[in-house]
Amino acid sequence: MKETVVKEAKSKKPKTSGQEAVLPQLGFVGMLRWAWRQLTSMRTALFLLLMLAVAAVPGSLFPQRPSAPAEVAQYLKDNPGSGPVMDWFKLFDVYSSPWFAAIYLLLFTSLVGCVLPRAKIHWKAMRSAPPRTPKRLSRLAEYGTVEIPAGSGIDAETAVKDAADILKSRRYRVDVRDLDTDRPSVGAEVGFLKEVGNLLFHTAMIGVLAAIAFSGLFGYSGQRVLVEGETFVNTLTGYDTFTPGANFSDESLSPYSVQLDRLVVKYDRSTEAHYGQPLDFNATLTLKDKPGAAPEKKTLKVNEPVAVGGTNVYLVGNGYAPIITVKDGQGKVAFQGPVITIPTDGAYTSLMVVKVPDAKPKQLGFVGFFLPTALIDEKGVAFGSDPDPFNPQLNLNAYTGDLGLDNGVPRNVYTLDTSELKEINSRSLDSGGIVLVPGQSYTLPEGSGTISFDGIKRFAALDIRHDPGQIYVLVFALIALAGLMGSLFLNRRRVWVRTGNHPDGRTMVEFGLLARGEDHRLAGEYAAINKALHAKWLVPFDVAGQNGEQAQPIINDSAQSVTAASKDQ
Repeated sequence: MKETVVKEAKSKKPKTSGQEAVLPQLGFVGMLRWAWRQLTSMRTALFLLLMLAVAAVPGSLFPQRPSAPAEVAQYLKDNPGSGPVMDWFKLFDVYSSPWFAAIYLLLFTSLVGCVLPRAKIHWKAMRSAPPRTPKRLSRLAEYGTVEIPAGSGIDAETAVKDAADILKSRRYRVDVRDLDTDRPSVGAEVGFLKEVGNLLFHTAMIGVLAAIAFSGLFGYSGQRVLVEGETFVNTLTGYDTFTPGANFSDESLSPYSVQLDRLVVKYDRSTEAHYGQPLDFNATLTLKDKPGAAPEKKTLKVNEPVAVGGTNVYLVGNGYAPIITVKDGQGKVAFQGPVITIPTDGAYTSLMVVKVPDAKPKQLGFVGFFLPTALIDEKGVAFGSDPDPFNPQLNLNAYTGDLGLDNGVPRNVYTLDTSELKEINSRSLDSGGIVLVPGQSYTLPEGSGTISFDGIKRFAALDIRHDPGQIYVLVFALIALAGLMGSLFLNRRRVWVRTGNHPDGRTMVEFGLLARGEDHRLAGEYAAINKALHAKWLVPFDVAGQNGEQAQPIINDSAQSVTAASKDQ
């Protein structure tokens, strides 16, 4: 039986000339059109946005060369196998890598390709008349009827004009039609700002991307540590670290200067639970916009940057800078000045390194820590107990030998490689470690010289940023927020009202509402329009059945359903 069916099916196949069907070739131009449509689809834009977020993750997981070159170098040294591979994939330069830039540019292009066609379509929709009135209003989501009694003087034409006025007062765009017939109607639409908000949001996102790219091209950032009394001049040599934009030029640096007069840190001294915790960081600055300009005093605080010369100066760190004087074995001053320390805890126990390459006959190096308020435990070990300098103390180990600063290899100023140095002072040697308080001096063994602790200053770590696109990012972000709120809280609705004259003199009115998308407030809009129509014609308003559950269409026409009509619209 099965074979018979198969044979019959085969016998019913249409006869052909023996040639196989030839599919049309897409061609090069067709392929480009297909690729453009895929790129400019909203699905692709969302996918690229997700890819951009994922691509930015390595930038927070691994040290980045522009901001932390020393950490990158140390990572490569500690991981000789995987480090070079990661570096080849630009995982240490994520935000300037070709693959990150490709995703960024594709997202930008996709958003532009999405917005422009949608804006054109929406512009035509706003200029076109509302859709034609459906034949069966009773099939709409919200439906109601109004019966105007005979003798009221309101015919079908007057009623439809009154309905148009009511809808205009509710900000609908109306179109009165079929006035020359016995069943005039009005079509109305509202909520075009919903799509405008949606387009505004996507356009603002394009603006944000463009502003960020503008900052990346023409902006720059740098860091500088200033000790009290020192002055920073906005030149390339004035920065400790500097990260320029892709199109940065030295001429774009404004020649201003910043002097750190004083840094004051206030600590909690009133409560035992929070005793010693910092309350306020206050840096007093003297600014000059250009050489020869009048000085201006300003106060710099955390999260309260100071604007000068087109840049923002941020306070990002602080600490102590003990003033050290080192004399070499020949009695000459080989080093003198404040030394930046690195705080390690809330008591400002700070690591410090002093390198003295000019010492004779051998170079000198010191490694140790600074304690603002030193206490001694039962084992004789000093530790920090308070961040204020109530009992400052230096604890150092001394080394002699070649510091490795003369071979051209860059070195971290905050670390000292002691592998090739000779230790001459430490707790493990008979000479012991170096312990100094302000005003004290220590004579180094083997005739290597002396070191003295002369005083204490504070330092401020400054982050200086020139971000020309910052204001534009803010403006576009606010526009995007406004557009998003409009697209979320505004609703697109359509209303139709049809009127007709009954043979007994009554005027029959029916109306229906339809939402474009989800609209949980459509029933409330129906109730408001229903009440306004009844009030306009002084018809008693019956709340019962206002949603159309009990009402029947007064003007019944057996033409096509509203579903088909809405598809045509």
